[in-house]
Amino acid sequence: MNNPKLHYLRALAIWLTLFCSNNLISQEQNSYTILSVAFYNVENLFDTEDNPLTFDEDRTPTGKDVWTEEKYRDKIAKISRVLSEIGTEVAGTAPTVIGLCELENREVLEDLISHPNLAADNYGIIHFDSPDSRGVDVGLLYKKGIFTPVNSVSRRLLLYETEDPSKRVYTRDQLVVSGVLDGDEMYFIVNHWPSRSGGEAKSSHRREKAAFLNKQIIDSLYQINPYAKTISMGDFNDDPTNKSFKKVLNTKASRENLQFQELYNPMEKMLKEGHGTLAYRDSWNLFDQIYMTQALTGTDFSGYQFYRAGIFNKDYLVTPSGQYKGYPFRSYGYGGYTGGYSDHFPVYIYLIKS
Repeated sequence: MNNPKLHYLRALAIWLTLFCSNNLISQEQNSYTILSVAFYNVENLFDTEDNPLTFDEDRTPTGKDVWTEEKYRDKIAKISRVLSEIGTEVAGTAPTVIGLCELENREVLEDLISHPNLAADNYGIIHFDSPDSRGVDVGLLYKKGIFTPVNSVSRRLLLYETEDPSKRVYTRDQLVVSGVLDGDEMYFIVNHWPSRSGGEAKSSHRREKAAFLNKQIIDSLYQINPYAKTISMGDFNDDPTNKSFKKVLNTKASRENLQFQELYNPMEKMLKEGHGTLAYRDSWNLFDQIYMTQALTGTDFSGYQFYRAGIFNKDYLVTPSGQYKGYPFRSYGYGGYTGGYSDHFPVYIYLIKS
């Protein structure tokens, strides 16, 4: 199932399970195209070179992390494996569009998509350098045979210290990509919002400003197309129930009775059911999310529509033993190198059309 073309799931039994059980369609004989969109915080995917313009010294062979070429290549192999498997149980192939964060530069993305785990999928790259002090960026991968980018821009998030308004806080840009997804006009926003450094409450205003920038972007896309199909994904460093989502973006937990141009966040229900993408002090958070505009939540499958969301947390991505058993199996823990994948689980959604 590694053909880069879209895979068609025609078996009646599959569609009875996927759709009829959820009352999404009534014409059982229809055929559908299904694909996935994913997001993954890849936990400091850095190369081994020292960039004199950023604070990346820890991730070098002589730095604190003793980040060697061997460790880097192992990380590339591990992350590429994860990406190649997300959504395959239903879509039959790797995600068509993948948002990523905590990557150092375009070169690590080139290494990622050229790995044998992903090479056959023919991914393209969209990436801009962010002004983040550590040099971490966001990026987008897309299957060239299915998604055609039309425009991409990096939107800067301007933040300043509360105590000293003249002092700027350098953080990640928000990547905005427009294009055509198998005939459908589609927009993607890739995010990595400011961290909770200093505490959740003290830092919340920064993420609220990031949410406001997201809202500005979405509203600007509505000026182009009032029915714009927009997917915003990322590590938001906030849960779906935090103020940035519920007050600034005004996201809704259910797509039933969703009003025109409102925003739907399927991850809110998942959080309330006890699911998460990262753990801290025996408590789970769902910082990694994918939310969307109302135009993607209908039941008219003549164009792509949202089907369902998930967290990719296969057994091999889970810490098998020790103090952090059950947490995401990360590359580096408090005791040093662990040889895992990331401290976050990836998230994904399925899109379908007739």
